[in-house]
Amino acid sequence: MANMWVQLLGFFLGLLGLLGAVVSTLIPQWRRTAFVGSNIITATCYMKGLWMDCVWHSTGIYQCEAYRSMLALPQDLQAARALMVFSCVTSVLAVALSTVGMKCTHCAEEGTSKHSLARCGGVGFLSAGLSCLVTMCWTTDNTIRDFYSPQLAIAMKYEIGWSVYIGYVSGSLSVIGGVVLCSTRAKSHLRRCAPTLNALPQLAPTYQPHAAYSGNHTPSLTSVSSSGYRLSDYV
Repeated sequence: MANMWVQLLGFFLGLLGLLGAVVSTLIPQWRRTAFVGSNIITATCYMKGLWMDCVWHSTGIYQCEAYRSMLALPQDLQAARALMVFSCVTSVLAVALSTVGMKCTHCAEEGTSKHSLARCGGVGFLSAGLSCLVTMCWTTDNTIRDFYSPQLAIAMKYEIGWSVYIGYVSGSLSVIGGVVLCSTRAKSHLRRCAPTLNALPQLAPTYQPHAAYSGNHTPSLTSVSSSGYRLSDYV
């Protein structure tokens, strides 16, 4: 029973990690304008995501424009796209495998193969979480280096957006969920076989006649002759 609750805990942690990774991938908040220097008082705020650039005006107008050419994008942005898509797809596969392999479901027969599916789901969550964390660390490093670079103008400096923070949380949840699912152990095969061995039918005991019936049979010639009398004496 405790093993089943541990599997459920790992599954829901991985599921939350998947939802966070999808939100982080879609929201255009990976980089946003840094309000430093002359940008402290500004009427616009620029935000960059994996799929589009957005501009927020002080009047409340919010405009976004999708990237038209994938090959024209920087290499770090292309790599971030690929890693986040890989993370989301792997998490979806991990959810499917974990659903089939958990003890609380009846999608497969109970046994070693069912537990192996749950562990494969845990490995999927672990891979997805690591991929997400690598992307966030890479993006954070590039953003910080550009921020402190003296060659960039103040208007071109960006800081970390909300999508990166969401990515850190979702990646951590996926990693923890994967570790929890991989740490569960299957039941011992010997324990499952023990009731079967005890349930085998016992051999029938050897028949032995009761002592009360031993004197009811007709004595043979050998037994009569052995008593000291011979049949020829009475003929």
